[in-house]
Amino acid sequence: MTALPVTISARAAKRISAILAAEAHPTMLRLAVTGGGCSGYSYNFALDETQADDDLMLEEAGAKILIDPVSLDFLAGSEIDFSDDLMGQAFKVNNPNATASCGCGTSFSV
Repeated sequence: MTALPVTISARAAKRISAILAAEAHPTMLRLAVTGGGCSGYSYNFALDETQADDDLMLEEAGAKILIDPVSLDFLAGSEIDFSDDLMGQAFKVNNPNATASCGCGTSFSV
């Protein structure tokens, strides 16, 4: 079995699955890396109803995540996680390619 370039933690899969189940139309979560943010690049999470031909789709316990090829280059080896603590609820990307990140964890540099 080939290892996936990006993995999803059980906590993230459970939360994503719950979010998608609440949508009226079949929907997936899109994770993209864009320029900007305080450290150079930002993680963007959005709901999307359309999968592009070149998107990677990850499926785990009802969670469906789309990643475009350009973003995948930045995310290879990463884990998508979800935290629910005193600071609030948030998706986190544990990215081994990031050489620095901001305090809030939503932007990074390579």
